Amino acid sequence: MTPTPDVLVPLPVVVPLVAAGLTLVANRRTGVQRAVTVAALTTSLVVAALLVHLSDTRGPQVVQVGGWAPTEGIALVADRLASLMVLVSVLVTLAVVLYSIGEGRSSFDEESDGQSPLPIFHPTLLVLSAGVSTTFLSGDLFHLYVGFEMLLVASFVLLTLGGTRARVRAGTNYVAVSLVSSAVFLTAIALVYAATGTVNLAHLAHRLAEVDADTRLALELVLLLGFGIKAAVFPMQGWLPDSYPTAPASVTAVFAGLLTKVGVYAIIRTEVLLFPDDRVSPLLLGAAALTMVVGILGAIVQDDIKRMLSFTLVSHIGFMIFGIALGGELGLSAAIFYVVHHILIQSALFLVTGLVERRGGTSSSMRLDRLATASPLVAVLFFVPAMNLGGIPPFSGFLAKVGLIEAGLYHGGWLAYTLVGASLLTSLLTLYALTRTWARAFWRRPFSEDGHPLRDLPDPDRDVSEALVSGVVGPTVLLVGVGLALSVAAGPVYAYTDRAAHDLLGTTVYTHAVFPDGVPR
Repeated sequence: MTPTPDVLVPLPVVVPLVAAGLTLVANRRTGVQRAVTVAALTTSLVVAALLVHLSDTRGPQVVQVGGWAPTEGIALVADRLASLMVLVSVLVTLAVVLYSIGEGRSSFDEESDGQSPLPIFHPTLLVLSAGVSTTFLSGDLFHLYVGFEMLLVASFVLLTLGGTRARVRAGTNYVAVSLVSSAVFLTAIALVYAATGTVNLAHLAHRLAEVDADTRLALELVLLLGFGIKAAVFPMQGWLPDSYPTAPASVTAVFAGLLTKVGVYAIIRTEVLLFPDDRVSPLLLGAAALTMVVGILGAIVQDDIKRMLSFTLVSHIGFMIFGIALGGELGLSAAIFYVVHHILIQSALFLVTGLVERRGGTSSSMRLDRLATASPLVAVLFFVPAMNLGGIPPFSGFLAKVGLIEAGLYHGGWLAYTLVGASLLTSLLTLYALTRTWARAFWRRPFSEDGHPLRDLPDPDRDVSEALVSGVVGPTVLLVGVGLALSVAAGPVYAYTDRAAHDLLGTTVYTHAVFPDGVPR
């Protein structure tokens, strides 16, 4: 017997929050913290898989928290899109937790004095997971804001773990930008409520249609501004490359995989459900093109692998915005598939970069010494997702890009054709940046800028073999393997995202699930 939605839908939020409290109580009992965290995320993963199945076979699963009416309380909605996003986010978070356990980060920070316990790691990561799930499942704008704030608090703690000068500086910049984004979003919520008298998304889909067109456009632009900062859309992307590279690999992996995608998800949800008139489509197409090109131009001049990956992260946000701006089933389905692909692949690449740092002592490709001969497994683990991100067939990255290009050609118009050209250029430059980094880091002896061999190379991690055996490689292989599985199962996954896009465009599916007796006036 399948549990009822009232039981299942809140669990991806409730279970991590309860587990966070338990891990705080456990404090320095590292073994207990690890067991509780893994058990909580495994439970959330199983629940998310059930929600994917239920939303696909029975329609959106809705819970009115506390039994309040939808217009008065909090609605949690697990439709096809939200369920899929929760599943992928919990999977990545679980892989990151297993990776951190393997490297011992949950107990000590290797960049500190070696005696500074970090008992806060597990509870903070669990709060982050709960915040991500809250955002995906929220059925009203204010609860969406609450999820964002949970992310902000947890991500600031994770970003500054260890308290080094570089991490605190990066964390300060990140929080400053995030607070601006949150202030814009909160202002947008107040304006929306003033114009419509509600913040429930299903109710807004009905009431915003009755608002003056210019007022509706202004509300849409303010919401896009807040979400665009969080998603690192041009010209609001400058904070990201300076924030992520300073964090540990296990933290950067979950940041790169999830935090910007929360902003992308919010754009998908609000643009399709609340503002279906496509008035800002040209603006989004222009922002997508600039995000792609500016991001990848920054990536190709980077020597540090983390910074290079951070810039490619920015550029590939442009692909997702491209699909959203195109609209229609083709564009939205390709955008959703691209989000899933990118979460898995980008997170895997940052975990592999952590292995590179442990093996080579640095993440600078100019200072790494022929790692392919010293660690061929790490070389392969980097190469596979790198080619996937670059869009080499038959990987999921290639299939996602083909879907976006097909949608662009079908849409037509000079802007769409320009975006098709920008996406092809960005794909080629992504492949160039990744292959250059792979060749430098894994095959070439390190040289300085004047062409002389570097002599003061960083010391590699002498305990790397023990670290690999203890479980650091296993979670990385798992995530790389899931990325490959997405390529193999691209047909069924694309069929699912097609159905999700169809539901999004047919807004009555969402509104009827929240208001089965009809949307109130």
